[in-house]
Parts: sequence; structure tokens; C-alpha cells
Amino acid sequence: MRLRAFLLLLCLGSNLCFAGLFDDAHAREQIETMKARIDFIENTLSGQALIELHTQSETIRIELGKLRGQLEELQEENRALRQQQKDFYLDLDSRLRALETGTPGSPLQNPGNRISDTAPPTGSTDLDRPVTTAPNTLSERSGSRLQPSDAVQRSRYDTAYDLFKDGSYDAAIAEFESFIKQYPQSQLAPAAAYWIGNSYYAQRDFDESIAAQQWLIETYPASSKIPDALLNMASSQAEKGQRAIAQKTLKDLIARYPDSGAALKAKARYESIKK
Repeated sequence: MRLRAFLLLLCLGSNLCFAGLFDDAHAREQIETMKARIDFIENTLSGQALIELHTQSETIRIELGKLRGQLEELQEENRALRQQQKDFYLDLDSRLRALETGTPGSPLQNPGNRISDTAPPTGSTDLDRPVTTAPNTLSERSGSRLQPSDAVQRSRYDTAYDLFKDGSYDAAIAEFESFIKQYPQSQLAPAAAYWIGNSYYAQRDFDESIAAQQWLIETYPASSKIPDALLNMASSQAEKGQRAIAQKTLKDLIARYPDSGAALKAKARYESIKK
């Protein structure tokens, strides 16, 4: 009886052990299956992410290439514009210097210089002949060597103008203002004042540009720079959106200085502002 009971218990224990072993193996199988699925999902997602990352990288590279090309084009255009501006001011400066020094062909040249080599017309008086007793006239000074003070003034003026041409507008303004303060009666003072206004205009400080040109007009009312100053004022006024005022300034320029080079530009600019 006892033996039978023992065998029964042994069989039951064996069954329970086999059942436990079976359950543990099944669980491990499920875990392995789940790990495999997780690995598959991770690999799939990782591959897609790499593809997307590569695509985005290529897109960014292409966009950077386009931007680099546009930047190079803008830099080239900027260089061309700066060269055009420099050439314009060099040409303008050469003309201004011709006016300021009274070189042949300049409107400031003494008319007597053109007739001094010919006999006076019949009936002419001494008043018709060129004046030869004023060695300090602009035309005679232009044909002689500059005095030391004139050379110093020209050097100071050229230094300021070189700063303007190089685009160092603040430094140019300071130099021109210092020049005017030291040589207010110089033949170059009106031109210095004009370039102060142009420096402000180049910096798009249109209020200061207008004020500088207005100061030139009021301080040197007989200067040959006034037509150019008025033209620059009109440009600043137009940039500020004051089209009517700009047109009035241009009309005033054309009326007061019809034979000036600035008047020719003013006519074209007046028509462009009207449109």
C-alpha cells in the first residue's frame, strides 16, 4: 500500500517537472521570436533613416551649391558696380579738377587767354584786352607752379578724396570737414563740401546728404559746384520718396544753370521721376 502511494507520488512529480520544462522552453521560444521581430523592425527603421538622411544631405548639398553660385554672382555684380562707381567718380573728379584749376576748355578759364595771341579788333579799347596785372587769378595760377600752401591743400584734398573712392566714407567726411575748417577760402573748399554730401548719399544717409549740399549752396553761392549739389540733393529727395520736392529741385537746377552738365542729367532724371 505504501509502495503504491510512493509510485503515484513519483509519477505526479515527474509530470509536473516535464510540464515546467515545457513551459520554460515555450517561453524562451516566444522571447527569441520577439527579439527577432524587434531586430527586424530596428534594422528596417535604421535603413529608412539612413536613406532619408542621405536624401536630406543631398538636398542640402544641392541647395548649398545653388546658394554658393548665387553668392558668387552677387559678389561679381557688386564688384562691377563698385568699379562703375569708381570710374564714374574718377571721370567726374577729372572734370571738376579741370574746372577748379582753369585748364584749357574749362568754363572758368579767363577769356583773355584765348585772345592774347591775336591782335585786338578794330575799335577795341584797353578794357577789351586781357588783364595782365593780376598774377593771382585762377587762370594764371593754373599755368604756374603751385605755391607751397596750394600744394599742401591739394595733398589734403586728394587724401580725403582717395578715402571716398575707397569707400571709407566716414573717414572721407572727417577729412573733408577738417579741410574746410582749415582752408575755408580755398578754391577746393566747395568741392570738399560737395563730396561730404556725396559720402552721406553713398551711406544712404539722405538727410545728412541734403544738409551738406544745402550748406554748400548757402556758404559758397558763387561756386561752380552748386549745379552738382542740386542734382545730388534731388537724388536724395527722390530716394526719400519726396518726388514732388525732387522735381522742384531739378526744375530749379535746369532754370538756373541751363548750360551745365548737371542740367542735362537733371532733365533725364526729371523725366524718370515723373514716370
